Amino acid sequence: MTLRKAQYRYSDSEEDSLNIARNMILGKVHNQRYVIERARRDYSLRLDGEKLQHASNLLKKSMGYVKRCMTLDELRGYEGEAATIYFGVFDDLILQNKSQFIFSGRSKRPPLDNVNALLSFVYALLTTECAGAAYSVGLDPYVGFLHKDRPGRQSLALDLVEEFRAPIADRLVLTLINKQEVNAKNFKKQENDAVIMDDTTRKLVVQKWQEGKGEIITHPFLKEKVLVGLLPYVQAMLLARYLRGDINAYPPFFKR
Repeated sequence: MTLRKAQYRYSDSEEDSLNIARNMILGKVHNQRYVIERARRDYSLRLDGEKLQHASNLLKKSMGYVKRCMTLDELRGYEGEAATIYFGVFDDLILQNKSQFIFSGRSKRPPLDNVNALLSFVYALLTTECAGAAYSVGLDPYVGFLHKDRPGRQSLALDLVEEFRAPIADRLVLTLINKQEVNAKNFKKQENDAVIMDDTTRKLVVQKWQEGKGEIITHPFLKEKVLVGLLPYVQAMLLARYLRGDINAYPPFFKR
């Protein structure tokens, strides 16, 4: 069976899709905990440690629910609950320019504040990387397992994005704000309340994004050194290996 035929067959099966999507969301929630725990450790004197510990504990419980869930709808519910917990403390992780970079919740279409404008832009960069990674290993970026197929939507790319949102995209946004590398004057509110960045800020974000891709880490499953920029490709490759039957489960990316 060719790789794409296997992908389409797995995508059409609720059980097979759940087995893949469950691991992806386990990776996502684990990595949300990583971001919180890393901030709690690095800025212990500036953050409310008890509040962040409570959120981390709740996310740990969420991982247990995810492991035991039996349907995709149930999985999406737990993923949504985990996102609410995580973004509920995201504003606490912003340590500089708090008056200009206020985060009161995730807003997507359109982003309604400076922080959400940054998040949406970096998520778009990440989605493009994941779509290219899926295509490069022979997968169809439009046919996913967690995200439903819709005309023009790169559902598999969005699936792959989930594991990388917190440890790569969110941490980049927090670093840009906390190191005061972005300035609120470069964000503009439109008539529809959407907030957009100017070209100078977009170029800066892309530059920092490219620099971050050069970091070398040890992949938790492969136990090999890899560039951060190659992580979407590595995860797409591991997914392809699972679909071909070369490994017995899809191994998510757990940030260490």
